[in-house]
Amino acid sequence: MGDILPYIISACIGIGLAAASGFRVFLPFFFVSLASYLGWIPVSDNFEWLSGLPALITTGVATVIEILAYYIPFVDNILDTIAVPLATIAGSVLFASQFIELGTFSQWSLALIAGGGTAATIASGFAGTRAASSATTAGIGNNVVATTETAGAGVMSALSLFLPVIAFLLAIVLLIAVIIFGRKIWRKMTAKRV
Repeated sequence: MGDILPYIISACIGIGLAAASGFRVFLPFFFVSLASYLGWIPVSDNFEWLSGLPALITTGVATVIEILAYYIPFVDNILDTIAVPLATIAGSVLFASQFIELGTFSQWSLALIAGGGTAATIASGFAGTRAASSATTAGIGNNVVATTETAGAGVMSALSLFLPVIAFLLAIVLLIAVIIFGRKIWRKMTAKRV
């Protein structure tokens, strides 16, 4: 059990960070960059760039810009068109960054499936929520969605780094909720078209 425990913890951190990147692309990168810069978490050799000061500054600036951009009407909807693929990439990279001693093929296979899939599912769910909000509230409710996403990214990032098992369990609950509510919204939308 002692040999597998680091992999389990890494997977929990990776899934939690991938879920966080489904909410916001850059905020989890900033958390990982800050935590690795301060020496709180290790990153694999291929991801040492995350622990440098340039990465910390860049991810910090990108985080602020991304958060503020989601409060601009119409820009938020445009961002959603690129958020799902970017979140998928971010979730994969963040998941892979947590596996220090895993072989490259295994590391990236797991990262694409678990990390990318988690991030894409959550990003798709919130893109759909914002689209529904735009349609039903003429965009007025989008600020609530944006605030929820930012809070979700922050909470999931912090939990991933400090309470990874809880972050993993919360990510599973989020995935199930997104799938269930996504199906309900899809049924309502298709029923209105008929």
